[in-house]
Amino acid sequence: MPAAVWLIMPTYDEAENIAAVLAAARAVLEEAAPAGYRILVVDDGSPDGTGDIADAIAAQHDVVDVLHRTTREGLGPAYLAGFAYALGHGAQFVIEMDADFSHDPADLARLLAAARDADLVLGSRYVAGGAVTDWGRVRRFVSRAGSWYARVVLGLDVRDLTGGFKCFRREVLEAIDLPTVRSRGYAFQVELTHRAVHAGFRVVELPIVFRDREQGHSKMSWRIAGEAALLVPQLRFARTSGQRRRR
Repeated sequence: MPAAVWLIMPTYDEAENIAAVLAAARAVLEEAAPAGYRILVVDDGSPDGTGDIADAIAAQHDVVDVLHRTTREGLGPAYLAGFAYALGHGAQFVIEMDADFSHDPADLARLLAAARDADLVLGSRYVAGGAVTDWGRVRRFVSRAGSWYARVVLGLDVRDLTGGFKCFRREVLEAIDLPTVRSRGYAFQVELTHRAVHAGFRVVELPIVFRDREQGHSKMSWRIAGEAALLVPQLRFARTSGQRRRR
């Protein structure tokens, strides 16, 4: 029988984290997803051997799958490949989660529970009860300012638009025209939520505590932040133009 719940975990040089985070996620999903679950690691050819470690774990645990990609194209294309794989294997709920423990695997149960009454559940750092720990002032400012900027430009009532801990119902991913998603970095998160809101789906923000990674290195860069800043007005313009054409 196809698994109802799929957890998609993109990786690039996460050899220090992958075994532990997979074990933690499995432990939570065993209880939280009684109808069945699978975890898909999407590895972009990590030179540190992350893909090989994931393969070894998949050989021992049949709930783990590994999708190997030969080039590093960014977060967006990795997730799109993972979504297509999961939907093609019968997923009803698809979850995004980082592989570095910045997202607490224990919160997987809360996201799935919230998805009973919502189409898209966002693990939110910036609603009441949410928080960020271990970041310096500059990174906190950039993150908050980025979410505020996207919220204002796009006119969305969503506090955390750049977060990457999400649970989608299948219907959302099928409706938002994934093949036309343009963003590659963290702007991908903004674009998907923007599309879901304007497609009429119910979006709920669930407070989470985001912790900085303890092992490995962040993939965030000024180039990725710049892509997000440039893409947001384009999303607004594309929507406005589409509304005018329909009139």
